[in-house]
Amino acid sequence: MQDLEPILAAGGIVLRGGFRPHIAIVRLRRDKAWVLPKGKLQPGEGTLAAAKREVVEETGHEVLVHEFLGSMSYPVAGKIKIVQFWHMQAVGGPVREPTYDIKAVKWLPLKDAIKTLTRVHEKVFLAHVGPVAVRTAEQTLRRRLGQKIVHRHKRASRRVSVTTVQQMLGLG
Repeated sequence: MQDLEPILAAGGIVLRGGFRPHIAIVRLRRDKAWVLPKGKLQPGEGTLAAAKREVVEETGHEVLVHEFLGSMSYPVAGKIKIVQFWHMQAVGGPVREPTYDIKAVKWLPLKDAIKTLTRVHEKVFLAHVGPVAVRTAEQTLRRRLGQKIVHRHKRASRRVSVTTVQQMLGLG
């Protein structure tokens, strides 16, 4: 009887950059396929921990993990592989070399990443969840920039009021 236990895996839709973020895709050494960064869970490992570990191993970048984006499943060697994906943001530059299984890492705009992926099921998946991840990243950046502008404005106005008080007291 065939083992019906699914293969469990996890990965990330990893973005970096500003208002036009780029998405990480990786090239596998063994079959030269361009794929999303992902990999199998280790025994006892949770999906979120596996997703982060695999992304760091395959892209070489530390990441911040954001919201869950969805999962996909497809047949592999007579079994079903189920991959769960999270939206992730690359932090800084690479912190390590990608694992040996990875020949190259590319950072591409969403449309180019979709075109470059080798496997149809990954193209379809990224076409559906990629816009959500990009939109979220852009909104987060706008909020952060807005907060910095407000913070700077408050600091500047505080300086003005301190200077005004000093002048009124004849200290400035």
